[in-house]
Amino acid sequence: MKIAVSANSGDPEAPFSARFGRCRCFMVADPDLEDWQEVENPALDAQGGAGTQVVQHLANLGVEAVVSGRYGPNAFEALQAAGIGAYLADSGSPRQLIADCQAGRLTTASGPTGRGFHGGQGKGWGGRSRGGRGQGRQGQGDQW
Repeated sequence: MKIAVSANSGDPEAPFSARFGRCRCFMVADPDLEDWQEVENPALDAQGGAGTQVVQHLANLGVEAVVSGRYGPNAFEALQAAGIGAYLADSGSPRQLIADCQAGRLTTASGPTGRGFHGGQGKGWGGRSRGGRGQGRQGQGDQW
């Protein structure tokens, strides 16, 4: 069974990334074959829908389970539709988390664990009498 862990680097001993849709890469392993592969996140810089794009990419690779810290609503729905199991982790390396997943020590996500992201969210500066324009902070992408 192929398992993907959201990661910050291609090192299976480095700490994993809690961000599913916006992690730098995934460490994909087939534990039965002891085969590791670093897979770049194709949606890292996507304007929107990163989680859904990632699920499609992982499904095309034959991944059957993923381990991450947070799943947004669209990513979680896409994982369910693809038949890919979603497991939760707080810390650990990809190697450790895959072992934990195989041993049944990880919790299965029963729903989205983070909010979705739908564009910039800002608070306007300037009152109505001054004709102020909104200059709130610009959203930084799907962080879940």
